Amino acid sequence: MDSRCVELKAVLAEQITALVNGGFTQFLSGMAEATDTWPALSVLDLREQNPAIKLHCILPCKEQADKWSASSRDLYHSILDRADSIVYVSRVYHKNCMLERNRFLVDHAAALLAVYNGERRGGTAATMRYAQKMGREIVVIHPITRLISHGETAPFPAQT
Repeated sequence: MDSRCVELKAVLAEQITALVNGGFTQFLSGMAEATDTWPALSVLDLREQNPAIKLHCILPCKEQADKWSASSRDLYHSILDRADSIVYVSRVYHKNCMLERNRFLVDHAAALLAVYNGERRGGTAATMRYAQKMGREIVVIHPITRLISHGETAPFPAQT
């Protein structure tokens, strides 16, 4: 695995541990490939030492992982098998199911931990804006620099 991915995973794990130390025990994951599955794994690891920690997988539709690589699908299903709950925002794919999943995540969370590069378009940007509008605590990790910011929706310029 790329060293930048290893470092990003470590920063995610540190931030999740900080959230647990701050009293958070319920974690929601949208289970998108890579950047959502890595923190889900960290939550599952922490749950081994603290059974009060729970992982809730919030999925846009049943087909979410159908077109992923075999290894990504295997990881996805292994996380779902260990999750404390699974919620399908929609049973079948439709054009807004990802947006609906992202809004569900914000609506049911007190804080948002996001890997975000500052790009103003796309699902992550829309979710960040919605979380800010809803008054959520926001912790942002930049995917390249791994710098951490609190409470800002676009703390970094878009990377080219």
